[in-house]
Amino acid sequence: MEENPKKNSPLKWWLLGIGTAILLAVAFFLPLPYYIEMPGGAYDIRDVLEVDDKEDTAKGSYNFVAISQMQATPVALLYAWATPFTDISTSKESLGNYTEEEYIRLNQFYMETSQNEAIYQAFKLADKPVDLKYFGVYVLDVAKHSTFKGILGLADTVTGVNGKTFESSKELIDYVAKQKIGDKVTVQYLSDGKEKEASGKIIKLDNGKNGIGIGLVDHTEVETKTPVHFSTGNVGGPSAGLMFTLDILDQINEEDLRKGRMIAGTGTIEKDGSVGDIGGADKKVVSAAKDKAEIFFVPNNPLPKSYLKEHPDAKTNYQEAKEAAKRIKTDMKIIPVKNVQDAIDYLKKTS
Repeated sequence: MEENPKKNSPLKWWLLGIGTAILLAVAFFLPLPYYIEMPGGAYDIRDVLEVDDKEDTAKGSYNFVAISQMQATPVALLYAWATPFTDISTSKESLGNYTEEEYIRLNQFYMETSQNEAIYQAFKLADKPVDLKYFGVYVLDVAKHSTFKGILGLADTVTGVNGKTFESSKELIDYVAKQKIGDKVTVQYLSDGKEKEASGKIIKLDNGKNGIGIGLVDHTEVETKTPVHFSTGNVGGPSAGLMFTLDILDQINEEDLRKGRMIAGTGTIEKDGSVGDIGGADKKVVSAAKDKAEIFFVPNNPLPKSYLKEHPDAKTNYQEAKEAAKRIKTDMKIIPVKNVQDAIDYLKKTS
C-alpha cells in the first residue's frame, strides 16, 4: 500500500517551525566573543546632578554624551558591519584582562574621580571654598611583567612608595619614573580596609618609562560647603568631566553661560583645569547631533611626535570630531578646547 504524504505534513511543519525558532534564537541571542560600540545619546546633566538641593530650571542644557557598548550576537554583528560609526572589537580588546563585572567597576572608579575633579574645578573657578583630599591611587590593572602581579589587585589603594606620600597620581608616577630599572621599591597600600606593604622592582613600561607596572586613577574625596550630589547609576568612565564642571559652575556662580542653548561635549577634567583626551570622539559627535545639540566641545591636544612616528595616520580628538561632523553634515558647532577656560570663554562671547 502506498503511504499517504498528507499524514506526515503536520509533523514536518512542526519540525520546521522548531528548527526556525532555534535558528532565530541563535541569530539574535547567541553571545559571541566580540563587542560592538556605537553612538549612544546625549543626556541632560540635570538628570544626574543636584547642586545645593535645588532644581536647576534655567533654559537650555549641558549634556554629556555616551557610547553604547554591547556584546555581539550574529544579527548584531551583521548590523554593525553595515552601520557607519560602529566598531567591532574582540573581548580582549574591549575588556582587557577584566571580566565584564570588573570592567564596570573600573569605570565606576573613573566616574568617581571625574566627579570629584569637576566639583573641585568648578568651585575653584567660582572662588568658593573647596577641599580635595587625595588618598592615593586605585589599582586598575597590574602588568603581566610587573613584580607586583598577584600582590596588588583591582580596587586596592596605593597610599605611598618607599614611605613617601603624594598629592596626586602624577607625583607618584614622576617619582617612580626617576628610579632605575631593577631598583627595589616598597609599596604601601590598602586592601579590604587593611594597611599592607609589599616589595618589588622597577621595570621598563610599555611606554618606555620606568615604573612599577600598575594602571591607576586617583582615589579622592571632595568637600564643599554647598552640597553637590551625583546619581549616575551604572554610567561609568571619566569623559564627562568637562561638562560636569561647566554645569556645576553655572549653578554655584549664578552665571548663565548656557543662554538657553543645548550644549554637549566630552573630555576629562584634570586638577589644573586641562581637558584630557577621550576615546570615540566620532561616535560622540553623532550622539550629540542626533539629540540636536548646538555646540560640541572636544579636546584638542597635540599628539606626541614619538606616537605620530609609529602611528602616522593618528588623529587628535578634534580632528576625529570635525571629520565625523562633516560626514553626517551637521550644523552643530565643533569647538576645540585644551582647558575648561577655553570652553567658558567661548560660551561668554557667543549667544
